[in-house]
Amino acid sequence: MTDRPLIALALGDPSGIGNELAVKALCHEETFAAADWLVIGDRRLWALGEEQSGLSLTLPDFDPETFDHAAFLDLGHADVDAIAIGDSSEAGGSVAVKNFRTALQLAAAGAADAVTFTPFNKHAMRLADPSYVDEIGFVQRSIGTDAPGSEFNVLDEVWNARVTSHVPLSEVAALITPERIARAIALTDSTMRGAGISNPRIGVAALNPHAGDGGNFGTEDDEIIAPAVEAARLKQFRVTGPVPSDTVYVRALRGEFDAVLTMYHDQGQIAMKLIGFDRGVTLIGGFPFWIATPAHGTAYDIAGSGAANPGAAIKALQLAARLSRRSNPDGFADPVARFAGAAEVLDAARGA
Repeated sequence: MTDRPLIALALGDPSGIGNELAVKALCHEETFAAADWLVIGDRRLWALGEEQSGLSLTLPDFDPETFDHAAFLDLGHADVDAIAIGDSSEAGGSVAVKNFRTALQLAAAGAADAVTFTPFNKHAMRLADPSYVDEIGFVQRSIGTDAPGSEFNVLDEVWNARVTSHVPLSEVAALITPERIARAIALTDSTMRGAGISNPRIGVAALNPHAGDGGNFGTEDDEIIAPAVEAARLKQFRVTGPVPSDTVYVRALRGEFDAVLTMYHDQGQIAMKLIGFDRGVTLIGGFPFWIATPAHGTAYDIAGSGAANPGAAIKALQLAARLSRRSNPDGFADPVARFAGAAEVLDAARGA
């Protein structure tokens, strides 16, 4: 047994700041000590990240029989000549897709306690995998589950959850149903409890301006959201709403709510990124293991400059380690024993 979780770190889009962030985050002493690390990617792109960051972290090649604290699983799969810094491409997307899928499948096989990754570019991911829409669907397909995962944005001050996520704004209203709201409230509550927040207080955002203003600006708040909130309250969830979306975060930051449940993606994302762009973490809950990544994107405009701020990446890696410990209070199996159960995944990843 060991007291350190093992976390898979998948390198993200190589055209952005992902390689640089991975190096900077693992060179952070407290982060490196927080867990055992298996970095997954192409060794040449890790070297590029070292060059971009001006830092160096020597990771031994992964050997399942001698693993000790940190190693690099070199998939050797990058078409380096086709990857241009600052531009999305199929070549870059292919690298990120395979890194992420390998990390997920290792975690599903019990070899890793959590998955982390540096930022992806969705356009590049779709060029490489036309079925890719967002991380939730990709996780479901990669590990063969229909579990209803959900994304949460996490700051020290407040969490953000969503009823709908990566859908066109024109489709949102039709997707706001009592069942979806109830499921989102329950998943938010259980995920936050798993993160150590007991009896979380959830503010449920309204869909329409001024929460519909008594039906003047839409009926969804009165006819759908309010009854769903009341039903959740009767089940002992600590929920309030619908709260007008232009004040719900003001109230949360004043300490009234631990989380805000928004109706659609940008309703929460804009607020969260304004509050703490360089500290925000996207946490994916609802699956058998935690998944965490910086809440920002690939930052093509500064890629390769060495200027990437690793604050959110450090927070993501540390959060994954902390949540893994909470989920496994009795400790963790020896990594070498765990890798033995993931031999098929490792062979497939390395093309054996």
